[in-house]
Amino acid sequence: MLDFIMAKYNYWIYIILMMIGFYGMIGKNNLVKKIIGMNIFQTAIILFFISIACKKGGATLPIIEYSHGGEHPVVHAADYLNPLPHVLMLTAIVVMVATLGVAIAIVIRLYRDYKTLEEDEILRKIS
Repeated sequence: MLDFIMAKYNYWIYIILMMIGFYGMIGKNNLVKKIIGMNIFQTAIILFFISIACKKGGATLPIIEYSHGGEHPVVHAADYLNPLPHVLMLTAIVVMVATLGVAIAIVIRLYRDYKTLEEDEILRKIS
């Protein structure tokens, strides 16, 4: 059992990070702490997807060079990395930064209107 845990230690780290972020979003009343929890959660998911996209055993970039004689070499897909997960995670990082910016703007506006960042106090002032 310990061998299984140690062989997949990176997945356990991502699970721990996800749970820390999830706790920050659900368990905290301060809106800034909720935003920090959301960023930790998103970062853990991005790290997880990057980690499962890696290949062991000498995979190379998907750049195929053709010979000058007009012959096309035989291409083995297993020898190349798939760039799609990495590109999608770059897009996820952009979305994460945009989400962070919008969330901070909303929190700043809420603080200006209600003079607090505690969720319970804001809900009490609204009702």
